[in-house]
Amino acid sequence: MLKQHEVAADTLIGSAAYALASYATATQYETLPGEVADRAKLIVFDQLACGFVGAELPAGRIIGRYVADMGGRPQSVVLGSPDRCSAPLAALANGTSGHADEFDSVHATSDFLGTGHPAAIIVPAAAALAERQFCTGRDLVNAVALGYDVGARVISVTGGLAPMMGNHGIDPGSLHSLGAAFACARLLGLDENRHLFAAALAVQQSVALNAPYGERRHMSKAFVTGQAAYAGVTGAVLAATGFEASDNIFEAPGGIIDTWAEQGREGQLAKDLGADYAVMGANFKFYSAGYPIHSPVEAVLGLKSEHGFALDDIERITIRMPSHPASVVDNRSMPTICLQHMVAAALVAGKLGFDEAHSAALLTDPQVLRLKSLVVLIGDAEFDRIQPQGRGAEVTIEVAGGSVSRRVEHPRGHRFRTPAPTWDDLRGKWEELLVRRVGQGRFDQFFQACASLESVDDVNEVGGLLGPVCRR
Repeated sequence: MLKQHEVAADTLIGSAAYALASYATATQYETLPGEVADRAKLIVFDQLACGFVGAELPAGRIIGRYVADMGGRPQSVVLGSPDRCSAPLAALANGTSGHADEFDSVHATSDFLGTGHPAAIIVPAAAALAERQFCTGRDLVNAVALGYDVGARVISVTGGLAPMMGNHGIDPGSLHSLGAAFACARLLGLDENRHLFAAALAVQQSVALNAPYGERRHMSKAFVTGQAAYAGVTGAVLAATGFEASDNIFEAPGGIIDTWAEQGREGQLAKDLGADYAVMGANFKFYSAGYPIHSPVEAVLGLKSEHGFALDDIERITIRMPSHPASVVDNRSMPTICLQHMVAAALVAGKLGFDEAHSAALLTDPQVLRLKSLVVLIGDAEFDRIQPQGRGAEVTIEVAGGSVSRRVEHPRGHRFRTPAPTWDDLRGKWEELLVRRVGQGRFDQFFQACASLESVDDVNEVGGLLGPVCRR
């Protein structure tokens, strides 16, 4: 079997897939630029916190009960629970709860393509397997950075979110399962071919349709990220035991490039490895809503703060943004990806955090319902030209006696918005929410463990801080 692997590897030398696998096997924390390692740690902190609070939501609660019932060896932490379970099931639970809300980060490539929600897939997969293997924090940071490099490049080859969703009906973010598989394969110390086997096995378990965007509650949409995380762990563990798969799921006939590549983007798969680190494209969220909603919410809250108009005086709210993002969030049944509801709720509440996004009272509030009916969403030709997959927006609010407008090119936390998010910013996002649940002491421990992850000898010390809820 090993000889067959070696022969297969020889036949792939010179391919983009083999370049990707060779790069993966050589990665290590010590060669990551400082800003890259720091960004990966921020992603880990933010995503583990997302999984912890998301465990309280319907998708998180149900998936938690499911993995507890399935049992298995107590290898990895289930966030928000005293239970441990097998690494694949922990990845499933934490990946699902990590996207049960819309507070998890998203991602954009350096050439402006959206790639979905990599953190909710790659971090739960890598963390679960790292706990199973008793890996160091350095190992985890390196694995997360690698997972982003792979997943982002795969989706970049396809042209990003818009063509995959519009032309193929596929949720391209599910392809971050390949990044999760590479991250887990690296944690297991696999060779080049087994990295490729892991990726092939993962993608066969994880490609998702676009239909969950139309569901009533944020459940199967969250399951997509959980299943992709599960697939990444399972693919790597199977490859480690000798389970074989396609030598080149990327470039083979019927593979990813052959099936979904956008013409002219085939070379993105291995482009600038070791120079363009995908974690630097993480877009952190500071509102609890689908990402196309962030610029409109920032704009309406800014206009309200600046001009001080009464909500009763609002006659119309016109929002212009790129056409594809507009189609994703236009009047959805799912509140957290419904632009009209989130904008109205933010205006009434004066903010849009986790509590406001999931408020049952705001769903039926008469003022929210009135303002929601006044929102007019327009897919704008100018935005389509300058940022077709961007997240900018221009908002005009008409009030008695006139109108006011504000344009937000990139929402706070976006890779192209300066200054970049800091540890203080992310602490501000999470401190109040987590302290309510675990107390100040445990929050401080968790924050410090993530900020100094390179000094952690066993990553079980980190996830264990977000086990059971202990409200204070």
